[in-house]
Amino acid sequence: FRHFVARPGQPLPVQLYTRHFSSQAKINKETIDLYRQQYVRDSWTNLTPKVLSHLDRNLHLQRNHPLSIVRERIVKYFYGAYLSPRGNPLFSVYDNLSPVVSVEQNFDQLLIPPDHPSRAKSDCYYVNKDYLLRAHTTAHQVELIQAGLDNFLVVGDVYRRDEIDATHYPVFHQLDAVRIVHQDKLFERNPELKIHETHYKTHLSNGSPTTGMSSPLADCIDQHKQPCHTLEAVKLCEHEMKKILVGMVQKLFGQDIKYRWVDGYFPFTQPSWELEIYFNGNWLEILGCGISRNEILERAGVQNSIAYAFGVGLERLAMILFDIPDIRLFWSTDSGFLNQFRDDSIVKYKPISSYPQCSNDLSFWLPEGMSADQFALNDFYDIVRSVGGDIIEQVTLIDRFTHPKTGKSSLCFRIVYRHMERTLTQAEVNVVHAKIGSELVATYNVSIR
Repeated sequence: FRHFVARPGQPLPVQLYTRHFSSQAKINKETIDLYRQQYVRDSWTNLTPKVLSHLDRNLHLQRNHPLSIVRERIVKYFYGAYLSPRGNPLFSVYDNLSPVVSVEQNFDQLLIPPDHPSRAKSDCYYVNKDYLLRAHTTAHQVELIQAGLDNFLVVGDVYRRDEIDATHYPVFHQLDAVRIVHQDKLFERNPELKIHETHYKTHLSNGSPTTGMSSPLADCIDQHKQPCHTLEAVKLCEHEMKKILVGMVQKLFGQDIKYRWVDGYFPFTQPSWELEIYFNGNWLEILGCGISRNEILERAGVQNSIAYAFGVGLERLAMILFDIPDIRLFWSTDSGFLNQFRDDSIVKYKPISSYPQCSNDLSFWLPEGMSADQFALNDFYDIVRSVGGDIIEQVTLIDRFTHPKTGKSSLCFRIVYRHMERTLTQAEVNVVHAKIGSELVATYNVSIR
């Protein structure tokens, strides 16, 4: 916000197959080896062994896993919702694509501005300045459209540097979809109507005027429509999209689920919406969607068409459907967790047992000349995750302080430790806590208080 093939005569790009090989991730002083490809390390490289250890887990493909159950239900819904005249599913599914993508795929092709905060080194896991672990499955959208696909679902693991709590994890899973509708199909009964405004003009990158294309940054927050589209085309596409997505939510949560549409903003769709459901007394955002930006289609070689796209987080859906309280549980290999889910059924998770928390604070002075605002919190979170792994339940910044005389700044974090499968002793926690402090000192030249 992937296991069938493209249309006959439209081979998929070679890079779409690379996930079939084990990542065999290796980090050397100068290079990183991922999926039989070697990448040169540079100042942007910020991968950690902890994150790389998740590359081949593929939880969304693990039979009877909650994420796989949700994936299968959505795929089956789309298989039934869109059928060819011969009764075959129109949507193809790609769920095993390599998570290593280029900066161009992840950002540029999706019209994400160069100064957008989502590009920051503090927000993404970069292999180097040109490649990263995908931050969203939308990164594959353009290459699949260029391969000749009109209707497809992409499912996979995505990677973002983030805070640490019960609903955030550096790796999670998304399902992304695109449906392209051509002129003759959209207005089959009204051939006099058009998808594009005939009078609309803009300029290509070389400055030559062109009819029917919109500028990458033109009116991108206008919820009415893109300047290039006719109102009739937008309203028909919007109606179909919302009807399909409401049907998907009703399939997952029941016909009586309350829902509402909220205006949203995404760089690659316009207009855009978020779908919220009323669940257990709260309005919860479920997915983001919108009418695809026309310049994405045009640049991918698709003419005289309109499209809609949406993206949804599988963990968010699974935590609601199965009543799973902590996102770390999805990565558990404990049979007491995994054996609760069987046969594509929705059951409520039952805790194996409750293990107590251990909580330690960590305070440190930042290096001379660095303010608290200049220290990237995600850098600290990555060190905590790399050393403590999945016994880290939550990290909270509880204090910022600047000494009135020296001008030095300090931060204080509270780290909550809890093992999901056994009781942790305070002695065990103290050892891990000390290692986090030592790694912080070595990496960022801070002084423990």
